[in-house]
Amino acid sequence: MNTIMEHKRLEGGGYLLFLALITLGFAFIIWPFLLPILWAALAAIMFQPMFRWFRTKLKGDNRAAIATLLVITIAVIIPAFLIGGVVVEQATSVVVAFQEGRIDLAAWFETIFSALPAVLRENLENSGLGSPELIQQRAQELALESSGLIARQAVSITGSAIGFVLAFGVGLYVAYFLLRDGKRIGTQIINHLPLGSDIAQQLANRFLSIVRATVKGSIVVGLTQGALGSITYWIAGMPSVVLLGLLTAFFSLLPAIGPAIVWAPVAIYLLAIGDIWQGVVVLIPGVAIIGMADNVLRPILVGRDTGIPDWIILISTLGGIATTGLAGIVIGPMAAGLFLAGWSILYQSRSDGALPAGSATGGTGPEAAKEHA
Repeated sequence: MNTIMEHKRLEGGGYLLFLALITLGFAFIIWPFLLPILWAALAAIMFQPMFRWFRTKLKGDNRAAIATLLVITIAVIIPAFLIGGVVVEQATSVVVAFQEGRIDLAAWFETIFSALPAVLRENLENSGLGSPELIQQRAQELALESSGLIARQAVSITGSAIGFVLAFGVGLYVAYFLLRDGKRIGTQIINHLPLGSDIAQQLANRFLSIVRATVKGSIVVGLTQGALGSITYWIAGMPSVVLLGLLTAFFSLLPAIGPAIVWAPVAIYLLAIGDIWQGVVVLIPGVAIIGMADNVLRPILVGRDTGIPDWIILISTLGGIATTGLAGIVIGPMAAGLFLAGWSILYQSRSDGALPAGSATGGTGPEAAKEHA
């Protein structure tokens, strides 16, 4: 009898090892398309209500999925490509202007520096930051490094154009099936997780709420603040308004100060060079409109979807961007939210006098949950 049990344990352990190896192998194979799959999953989650609306109108899942993809392409993908092209063009022109000396940062610095209080000017001079020549030199060095980076990225994008088109096609293809069959696929994933059914359902609900809160609370609010910033900079007569708007949207991810990192220096510069009404045009909307947009829109769009503290959102967002690029805007807060959710579930289970179902004996179903209750 003991020999039979040992054989069963060995067979079970061998199967788990086999399952782990083939899972790692499959992950390795699809790794080049991981980001397109991620964006497809996010699109399917966010546009699921639209898919359901199309399904009731068009009377079919396939037609509803195709119609939803058309809306995503026209309303999201095409504008993103157009804005991205303008941003690259404006960023390149700024770099070239620095290289050719057409942007005289030393003169700008001298103008702003002379408008500062005498005590502050003296402190800057004592710290070595009062030299306009030094500022111009550092700016040109930064421009040279940036131009090299832009050139490398351009070569990389051009050299992998086929790969980009393939990844884009894979993303749309996966998004179609996730829109059409997302609910069934999600249910199957939850049922196959090696966790108790109630714990798996809690984590799934938490995952969906974090995705919705991140996309609506970070991306939508950030794009709104960036658009408001671009309009404000355009009214004030600033150059490269699309680039400045994108920077405003990006820095809106940072809690508290956020977009002020962009519009405040712009307003100070305009006031320092004597463009008073332009500086006021940037300053007042920056405080009253751009800055307040987050406080107005976030509660409406997000509500109580997530309770992640601001400082954790900041760290996880910056860390996600540093490790995974643009997708880190979503991946970082998602990881942080699931981390907090997992530990809060464990804490709640311990407070109730029971561990999460399946965590001790390996059970994963309702029966295991009853045994631990």
